[in-house]
Amino acid sequence: MTRKWSNRSAAENPPLFVAFRDATERSRVADVREPVMKAVRTDRELECPRIDAGLRARGVELVTLPDSVTEVELAREVADADLLLMCYTPVTPQVIENAPRLKGIVKYGVGIDAIDIVAARRRGIPVVNVPDYADETVAEGAFALMIALAKRFPAITGAVAREGWIWPEQRWLGQDITGKTVGLVGVGRIGRSMARMVGQGFRARVIGFDPYVDAAAMRAAGVEKVDNLQAMLAAADFVTIHCVLNEQTRHMIGKAELACFRPSAILINVSRGALIDEAALVEAIVDGRIAGAGLDVYSVEPLRKSGHPMSQLFGRDNVILFPHLTFYSVEAMRRLEEDVLARCDEILEGRPVTVRSRDPRLLAQSAGVTFT
Repeated sequence: MTRKWSNRSAAENPPLFVAFRDATERSRVADVREPVMKAVRTDRELECPRIDAGLRARGVELVTLPDSVTEVELAREVADADLLLMCYTPVTPQVIENAPRLKGIVKYGVGIDAIDIVAARRRGIPVVNVPDYADETVAEGAFALMIALAKRFPAITGAVAREGWIWPEQRWLGQDITGKTVGLVGVGRIGRSMARMVGQGFRARVIGFDPYVDAAAMRAAGVEKVDNLQAMLAAADFVTIHCVLNEQTRHMIGKAELACFRPSAILINVSRGALIDEAALVEAIVDGRIAGAGLDVYSVEPLRKSGHPMSQLFGRDNVILFPHLTFYSVEAMRRLEEDVLARCDEILEGRPVTVRSRDPRLLAQSAGVTFT
């Protein structure tokens, strides 16, 4: 796509960087047009009306692209863009290296594993995310999945929908969270929120595995530190995952780890699908080696009822398959959109962009960033 120029009236598109003293001066430069700043937002299926309206109100030409956009199509559209906003779509070296005007990449969300940070750093293009807009929201979502499975809501509501009523037979027995042990894989902001909900709210024992958080910090959050992952898994009635995806954590819950689970244990994942060996998880559930799973994330998204690594789990009453929406609330989206627009303003105005994340990949940046 070639770079566009504004032909609209001043009322429709107020100039961003030029002010005229009077009508005479305006008439002298009537044929001069300021180039429109261009932003590309991928994953338009995730509706962000405040972001879209905010950018357009700032005089930015906004192009939105679907989740299905190819690398070639994205590279072509970003070639004359000043700003790239993405959520799930991979941002590859080809996209970055063929965008000479690109001033910044904004992840409107938390995880940055789909962005080639090294390629961006090589070009001096700052990358920023929104690390804390949905901490409590996602923790609430994880807890909702946990309690729904503990109380057998999918099985019971499904039976009532089919039959109209059921009686208290043994097969419908749920379990309490009070007095049980909840194991956290990752004790960052979301993990600590989860610890507070189940510990203070339901008087569960909370244990945690996280090599990057010391015992004192965990203790302050109401969590007992366990240094060995498999030992923690073996001790837990519920396991809930709250860590980042990188080469060290990919498939950290594999066949050997799943073998440590109690047969009555329930697994919750609201972080990243590839943290789990999904083939091993499907096998464990189908074989009845764990009691159930509540999943909001998958290694391949979107989920599909056939031809997907997790397709066998559809229709099982001990599994909840949620479509990566535990972050999605009115309050969280408001925080996200406000933060994203603030970061866009910094980039488009040539100011250093504010990075609040503690992710080492973002902290390694030096061009066009400021840290808080």
